[in-house]
Amino acid sequence: MGYKATIIEQITEAFADVQYPGDWCLMGSNEGDEPFATAEAFKGKTDRYAIDPKLLDEAPKGLSSALSFFSDEAFRFYLPAYMIADLRGDLREVNVVFHLTHGLDDKSREKLINSNRYGQRTWFESNSHKFSIFTREQAIAIVIYLRFKRKKDKFARAEIDQALRSYWNGRIV
Repeated sequence: MGYKATIIEQITEAFADVQYPGDWCLMGSNEGDEPFATAEAFKGKTDRYAIDPKLLDEAPKGLSSALSFFSDEAFRFYLPAYMIADLRGDLREVNVVFHLTHGLDDKSREKLINSNRYGQRTWFESNSHKFSIFTREQAIAIVIYLRFKRKKDKFARAEIDQALRSYWNGRIV
């Protein structure tokens, strides 16, 4: 078995007990059209591994932004499908690494999300909250995925290193 296959197996095992959150719990916001389009695209998709990678890469409606609009529970449920599709080379538009490092890297961690709406909440605080629902085993699978991506993507190395150092490594201790 190759290294990618081993990582895929670890991801699959770590997320095996994560249940579909329900159609009512797919979107993390009700502002704008994209959250609703995301929920519609994933409605009833209870087998995350049976989803066509093209849908993962393009949803919703060719905008490739579903990971930004999922509820925390839906993000946790669908993330393994995205990581596996990425490892298999099936994603062209979606940057899974961004969704696991943004807010945890030096460049974005202290930036305010939207001070008019969220006051002084930073991206680090927001993403730390979102990622807090992951178990230790799931965090380990994410760390393994990020370390693999670090070796392959020289442009994301700094962000991956910073996110590992500031957040993910602490989750696997």
